[in-house]
Amino acid sequence: MIIRILAGTAAGLALFAGAAHAEPVKGAPELTNNALYKAAKLPKVSCKLDKGTNKASTRKYITKLVGCLNSAWKPAIKGFKPVKVVFKEADDKQSCSTGMDVSQSFSEICATTISVRLADDWIKAKSDLKVFTSINGTWSGVVTGQSGIGQAWWALENDASESAMNEQNRRYYLQLDCFAGVSAKSLGRVVKDWKPVIKIPDFWPNRFHGKPANRLSWIGKGYGSGRPGSCNTWTASSSKVA
Repeated sequence: MIIRILAGTAAGLALFAGAAHAEPVKGAPELTNNALYKAAKLPKVSCKLDKGTNKASTRKYITKLVGCLNSAWKPAIKGFKPVKVVFKEADDKQSCSTGMDVSQSFSEICATTISVRLADDWIKAKSDLKVFTSINGTWSGVVTGQSGIGQAWWALENDASESAMNEQNRRYYLQLDCFAGVSAKSLGRVVKDWKPVIKIPDFWPNRFHGKPANRLSWIGKGYGSGRPGSCNTWTASSSKVA
């Protein structure tokens, strides 16, 4: 049996009760026919970001980025609730979602906020690639949480076959990739090559990302269209989520 250990991270902002099973996913309209998929292309949001190389400027960068994402996704999600950032104390290394101590910088959803631990790897970096990728990826969990997708994914059978559950989890994490592409498009982020982005590891060992080619395909779909509806991994063929 495979447990969806980070469901609280990605679905912490939603309330949904239901059940579904089978491979591919059937009988779960919150996944396969979510109202989010009918939303219009996200608006263009002016979001000029300057990370700098000190703690204050990096905090300001992250706070502004989350504010831009709030503006971008508000029109797409019914009943949207703006999300705030909470910065952890420097000596607080514990992840709320995994219980792990993490020495480097990371972001995650804790309850209804985005929690961020800042360390030198983000603060002193001249490039904002890692911090933007992490915050943007965490934000995809806000999308699945507030749209009901996260809780519906969590409600999928935990006693299904291992292969079925592996595929369900890949569908979920590939959808997160796709939403990250949608977000980047809305914020005017210019990305010509997504390979460096998907090579950035999670702060926890996630084996459900899917093949690199499929990750590139889904994140490219989201970025190319700018529409949440392009991210319906739940009705895609198994080969598209391998």
